[in-house]
Amino acid sequence: MTGTEGPASGPVQLDGSEGEGGGQILRSALSLSLITGRPFHITRLRERRDPPGLRPQHLACVRGAEALSGGSSEGATVGASELSFTPGPVRADDYLLEVGTAGSTPLLFQCLVYPLALAGGGRLTLRGGTHLPHSPSFHYLATVWQPVARAYGLPVQLTLPHAGFYPEGAGEIVAEVGPPQTPPLLVELPARGMLREVRVSSFVGGLPFGIAERQSRAAVAALREHGILAEAENRPLPVTRSAGTVTFVLAQFEHTIAGFTALGERGRPAEEVGREAAKALTDFMETGGALDEHLADQILLPAALLAAGRLGPATPGTTRFTAARITDHLTTHARVVERFLPVHVRVDAGGEVEVRPL
Repeated sequence: MTGTEGPASGPVQLDGSEGEGGGQILRSALSLSLITGRPFHITRLRERRDPPGLRPQHLACVRGAEALSGGSSEGATVGASELSFTPGPVRADDYLLEVGTAGSTPLLFQCLVYPLALAGGGRLTLRGGTHLPHSPSFHYLATVWQPVARAYGLPVQLTLPHAGFYPEGAGEIVAEVGPPQTPPLLVELPARGMLREVRVSSFVGGLPFGIAERQSRAAVAALREHGILAEAENRPLPVTRSAGTVTFVLAQFEHTIAGFTALGERGRPAEEVGREAAKALTDFMETGGALDEHLADQILLPAALLAAGRLGPATPGTTRFTAARITDHLTTHARVVERFLPVHVRVDAGGEVEVRPL
């Protein structure tokens, strides 16, 4: 179901400096190229970043897309500002990919999981960083993203053999990806509803366990100050070469779920890490959005696949939701999706988003 369509009118032309101007445009384009079979050409790659151009973690996404499809790229070197990619047919199989040091395995996973699922599924074993700044954490994928994917008929099972923290990385995630199941006809998430449960999970890898306890105590206390009761668990994470800590707050609402990650770093008090994760939830509670800003961005691709009929026949195949905040990531992602698939993404400044067929 992927990599079999010819281009509608030559390669899709993309400007990598548009919108948020980061790696999101490239990752989205690679995923959609594999799904549709359309090649693309991107210029001014990450022009607004310092340093600009292709970085090793983005190059890993290109190499991963090549591995899944036998596709080819031109200009895929570190520092490049221009890149062309031509996909081949995606093969259902098992893949082992190295992101390198602290490159993000969750971001590579989200680039490749949809094409692999539509091709029939397989296993992705990805090595690199699992809990990093500016990236979904493994626990966000496993507890927030995964239920959403399942709701769209995309069965994925995630495991974490080893955690990988900045800067060493050396972690590993394994994803068992199944073929699409029966998709929903309509997804509507206008409100999150009542808060039902909050769980604080505090983890340490390669560091004293007492740090995890201090993080969770601070998070629970900060939430209690806002009238939110939370249960806490403290757990060690298996690591190889890296060491680090993470606090993850999971909030279950009547209609939706939200997750918030805070990472430890050398010299930063454990209590500060716990309070940061708690504050992210309380800030979210002050908004009217059904989805946190990260899930609002990440739901766009499965929503677009539903609207385009890629997940199976579904009428009207429309997704509507409200976001806590409309980010540049979301609007940039929406424009890339519309370049590859016959869908329309409507984004209102007030936080309402609709993804529907053309």
